[in-house]
Amino acid sequence: MSDISVLGIFVADISFSGPKIPSVGETILGNKYNVGPGGKGCNQAIAIARLGGKVNFISKIGKDSYGELALNTLKKNNINIENIIQDEKLQTGVAGILVDQNSGKNAINVIVGAPSSLTINEIDKQINLIKSSKIFLTQLEVPKDVTLRCLKIAKENGCVTILNPAPASEISKEFYNNIDFFTPNETEAEFYTGIKITNEQEAKQAANKLLNLGIKKAIITLGEKGLFYTDGKEEIYLKASSVKAIDTTGAGDAFNGGLAYGLSIEKPIKECLELANKVAGISTTKLGAGDAMPYLKAITNI
Repeated sequence: MSDISVLGIFVADISFSGPKIPSVGETILGNKYNVGPGGKGCNQAIAIARLGGKVNFISKIGKDSYGELALNTLKKNNINIENIIQDEKLQTGVAGILVDQNSGKNAINVIVGAPSSLTINEIDKQINLIKSSKIFLTQLEVPKDVTLRCLKIAKENGCVTILNPAPASEISKEFYNNIDFFTPNETEAEFYTGIKITNEQEAKQAANKLLNLGIKKAIITLGEKGLFYTDGKEEIYLKASSVKAIDTTGAGDAFNGGLAYGLSIEKPIKECLELANKVAGISTTKLGAGDAMPYLKAITNI
């Protein structure tokens, strides 16, 4: 039995690194490209597995060369693949990522592909896995009715639920009622609260507004500024790990994976946040998303 179930997408990430992110109509000469595993759900599952967590990944892919990349990646990382639905009529998703080599910042276009057609019917076969997990982690990259159904089942069966609301989009009141941990970055938090976050005080205002929506625990990740956590009683502010970032793609996924793993081994919340913060920091020191997720030994060396 897996301790953690992750519902999400796999996409093949094709990253282009260059001196800047080109503007519209501009061509630049870059210096490196990388094809590797991506998709928030898959990155999060890899992050958990590399820390030593038992994880089950629920998704849908095509029967094509990128689908093969998905299966090989998951197997290599000891992730349970029996809940991967393959459909030969659909394409496995792809993301085109432009990375500024100087800052590590990026611009991304995701073609979701196969998982955009996921239905509640298809996922009902995987529901038992969610029921028997300790932690259920998901994002907003698969159809919302599927995501909500899984969150509700998880809550009804005593799972701790984490929603990483990315990409940010409208969600119903019912979503908020079934979420334990809500983990937006500052841009996503602004989308849900209307508060532009440039400092710790604004992060606190936004987090409190999220609690008022019905969420139990809010964690706003603030990039190089760190993170802010509140559950209405305890507040924790942590600075980011000091690393030389070369590619921030997947840092949020590394964070969510680290958080889910920490919670699954029942660490106190502050230790979970410190662990997640380190995992996110180290992930930015390598090019790529899924492949940049650190192993436990890299974390314990810090």
